[in-house]
Amino acid sequence: MRVSQLPMRRRVWNLGARVLLYLSAGLTCGLLVLLIGTICARGIRGINWQMLTTAESVLRGTVGILPAIQNTLFVIVLSLLIVLPLGVGAAVYLTEYAKNHRLVSLIEFATETLAGIPSIIYALVGVIIFCTALGLQKTLVSGALTLVIMNLPTIIRSTQESLKTVPQSYREGALALGSGKWHMIRTVVLPSSIDGIVTGSILAIGRVVGESAVLMYTVGLSTAMQDFSSLAAMMKASGATLTVALYIYAKERADFTTAFAIATILLGLTVVINGAAALAGKKLKKV
Repeated sequence: MRVSQLPMRRRVWNLGARVLLYLSAGLTCGLLVLLIGTICARGIRGINWQMLTTAESVLRGTVGILPAIQNTLFVIVLSLLIVLPLGVGAAVYLTEYAKNHRLVSLIEFATETLAGIPSIIYALVGVIIFCTALGLQKTLVSGALTLVIMNLPTIIRSTQESLKTVPQSYREGALALGSGKWHMIRTVVLPSSIDGIVTGSILAIGRVVGESAVLMYTVGLSTAMQDFSSLAAMMKASGATLTVALYIYAKERADFTTAFAIATILLGLTVVINGAAALAGKKLKKV
């Protein structure tokens, strides 16, 4: 039936719903453009080559955030290297191997609850467990391990939901052809659910890049260059990430020009990493 053939009341309702949908989409996009535009307009003019390639110098009166960039990349890489195998492995076990459905439901409820806990709670847990109990002190490793705990529920739930969307016929077909359980999961199930895994990774990256409370308590506030030349030096490295540096310049020093510049760099870094994750997902899907 054509729209013109519908009763007048139905056509009015359809028109009203369409207007509300367009208005909601336009308002959301407008707010996003306004936010990004404001940050970039105030931040780009504060970015220069010296700022990106040097450390801060009080004697010279120069601003440098190279240590914060290095610390941020270190925390992102270390946390993802730990949380992705743990999260994906736990999701595969819960979806493909676990037989006790009551226990699976309990674990799923626990992960959903943990995903909604404020980050400051994870910060306190990280201080108690990693910084104090394990003796790691305020280091980048402590911050990365705390972020692993914080992002683990997100990775598990996103991977689980993606695994559940794989048709059961795929599994049955692979097993009927003589494939083993793990071989079926590795060659059929995981490639078919790579989109969900990439989505979970992007969400985890976003939380790592944008997190400040956890890192302020667990990695310290130093803006000096760290030594990453050896494993022992990495374990002892301690310093501010980009979000912590943003807080220092905006809150402690009231230097909003540098703060907006760091915010712009954070936006660019997030876009680059998320794009790389999406590209990697497409490549893995084709393998």
